Amino acid sequence: MAKVFFSYSHLDEEHRNQLEAHLASLRHEGKIESWHDRRLLAGSDFGSEIDQQINDADIILLLVSANFLNSRYCYSIEMGRALERHHAKEARVIPVIVKPCDWESTPLGGLLATPRDGKAITTWPNFDEAFTDVAKQIRKVVDEINASSPKGISATASKPVASAFSSDISVSPPRSSNLRLKQSFTEREVDQFRHETFEFIARFFEGSLAELQARNPRVEGVFRQIDANTFTSTIYKDGKKASECSIAMGGMMGTNAITYSNRPSSGHGSSFNEMLTVEHDNQTLYIKQMMNMYGTRETKLTQEGAAEALWAMLIGPLQR
Repeated sequence: MAKVFFSYSHLDEEHRNQLEAHLASLRHEGKIESWHDRRLLAGSDFGSEIDQQINDADIILLLVSANFLNSRYCYSIEMGRALERHHAKEARVIPVIVKPCDWESTPLGGLLATPRDGKAITTWPNFDEAFTDVAKQIRKVVDEINASSPKGISATASKPVASAFSSDISVSPPRSSNLRLKQSFTEREVDQFRHETFEFIARFFEGSLAELQARNPRVEGVFRQIDANTFTSTIYKDGKKASECSIAMGGMMGTNAITYSNRPSSGHGSSFNEMLTVEHDNQTLYIKQMMNMYGTRETKLTQEGAAEALWAMLIGPLQR
């Protein structure tokens, strides 16, 4: 059985919860046992216990984000020790890129990251698809380790049943995998997510227009930032306006809305073709698409999924 250690920032705890849920099949099959600092008991020596768990781990998952890189403990202590063991071939370190950040310039840049191509989980249109990709890559490593380990599952299974009741506190007792608790989100967190989503969509459109123009000599893409809450995008083909839009945050539709209008001159609030709102369940914040004029509606969009949905509306007239 492979021992898995989670290294993460507590600001990314919801993502650790979701990844742990996606590793449930490996736990049920008896292939892994996992540990993270939420398993610490009251009165534990925090530092020494974490050191011990990292030193015992076969697989160390680093949940990478700007929060992780900004944490001295995660970056300097946990990641530092993890890489020492990785380079000594004592353990396998797997970077799990949770949110976009400058991780390639860190010592992790030389490792193969997950999900595939190191594409951050929060930029996938569907979170579950991203976590499933990570889980499948972890499974391959687990199978490799268990196949070559003399410890294996058989050694674990051969221990006397009485050892489960041993007073040796170094032996982890059996536990449930059903440990995920309901999360709540403040108005500040909702507002911040909406602002971050709008800014992501603006960067997405600016980059997409530039790439569209680079690939098509007869096409010109123009991006204009009107103010902090509004931008316009226009696509010209052979000098003629082929498609345009205005995307705005808030306005007459309420502070929670991000609206798309294919008639920028009409002004926002009086006319729009699509509206996105920030919603949440008991685990995560997500974007909801209200009208869905193009494509299949996802029930819970990531920031990239929301940007793709709006981009499909802008580029649609040129693709028909």
